Amino acid sequence: MSSRWRRKTHRGVRPLRVRATLVALCMATVIASGCKVGPKYVRPAVDQPASFKSEHNDVPAPLIAPEWWRLYNDTELDQLIASAHASNQTLRQAVASVDEARAIARVARSFLYPSISFNPVMTRERLSGTRTSTVTASTVAQGGTINDWLIPFDLAYQIDAWGSIRRSLESATAEAAASDDNLAMVRLTVETDVAQFYYTLRSLDAQSDILTQTVASYREQVRLVSVQLRSGLVSPIVLAQAEAQLQTAVAKQQDLDRARADQEHALAILCGRPASSFSVAQNPMYEASPPVVPPGLPAQLLTRRPDVAAAERNVAAANAQIGVATAAFYPTFNLATFAGYESANLSSLLNWQSRIAAFATGSVAPIFQGGRLKANLEAAKAIHRQAVAAYANQVLVAYGDVEDALTDLHALSDEIVSLRAAVKASQEYLHFAQAEYKYGLVDYLVVVIAEQTLLANQLSLAQAVYLNVGASIRLINALGGGWENHP
Repeated sequence: MSSRWRRKTHRGVRPLRVRATLVALCMATVIASGCKVGPKYVRPAVDQPASFKSEHNDVPAPLIAPEWWRLYNDTELDQLIASAHASNQTLRQAVASVDEARAIARVARSFLYPSISFNPVMTRERLSGTRTSTVTASTVAQGGTINDWLIPFDLAYQIDAWGSIRRSLESATAEAAASDDNLAMVRLTVETDVAQFYYTLRSLDAQSDILTQTVASYREQVRLVSVQLRSGLVSPIVLAQAEAQLQTAVAKQQDLDRARADQEHALAILCGRPASSFSVAQNPMYEASPPVVPPGLPAQLLTRRPDVAAAERNVAAANAQIGVATAAFYPTFNLATFAGYESANLSSLLNWQSRIAAFATGSVAPIFQGGRLKANLEAAKAIHRQAVAAYANQVLVAYGDVEDALTDLHALSDEIVSLRAAVKASQEYLHFAQAEYKYGLVDYLVVVIAEQTLLANQLSLAQAVYLNVGASIRLINALGGGWENHP
């Protein structure tokens, strides 16, 4: 509020009492709390199946603690996830985003209250000696100097008659809640990625251990065949076959070592550690029994999964913005007041006679905006439709993720049983092949094929065990992690 406006409002006009200002503010508050244009928010309806198709047991889902990874009873996994919680940079970025969203919501809330500012001003003005001032001619001679000391407290307030400010606050609050849910989803993703990468390392260790034993066996066979070749018992082709098989196994082991190093580097990033100073000790995983996690009812998924909850909060935020765009069609009402002291002399500035006050109201009503207001409303409605579609799609994705994980769990459990039988049969196959080759009943190629079959089945079994554990982790991720505190 300019000092010129202040002078005009208090010189020649009886100052308004502070009591009148307070009464006006109270009336404005009553008016502002009465109306809120725009649609009332209703959660979009989505299709909810009665049960999951891939779940064969109608067992109620047990309570799972937020520290879901403790179900796997692996202290090293516990330490890795604790490290990720403390140092993962993506998680820190998400935390900062939540802080930003909450601060923006507080900014939106501040507009519900009047703004008060303190703006002291001192002016010194010299009058023209050839022109008479109508304001000061009676007290100051031509060519004289005017001092003006002003200590005002300004108060400005926009009456939220149509709910525009409250709708903005509603939108910002919903966005802050969505940011909280996004943080929960980032945290869950980091946790499940750490678990997946850790068990990938353990699976690679198991496969590497199998290949180490296989390479040692193949080297011994090459040595024995070399002795037989020097004795004239076998042809050179047998040694070539043994050498080729050995080098193929060595190459596979080298490739596994490379894959393990890359996986360890990726896990280091997740844990917020430099890859050069991070390592995980070898710990082969041959057998694993992932915890049983009944998924519960599909409707519970809407409250468990943070990404679904975030998408629903985005719909609420977009719905509130329609109210903001609708309120722009209506007039805005503003209150402005100030009170303070003004004097030509600093010594008398704080005297009771130097007090000043003013109160003003104003209204602005849109008449012609070139279609801007209508276009803004249409845009807000279109954004709302996008948010609704995104929410419905996220629900479908959530259902699909659970079905995929359940399908993988059931299929991999059966596959592991079959692969164990295949490994056992392959071991018998190799035993008979070696025995018959020893007595010259079969060609050495039969032994090679038997050894390759056993190696392939052993590696497949190790991979299937890992995939089964990974499917259980994906199921927990698909369900939204631990949910003992969820409604």
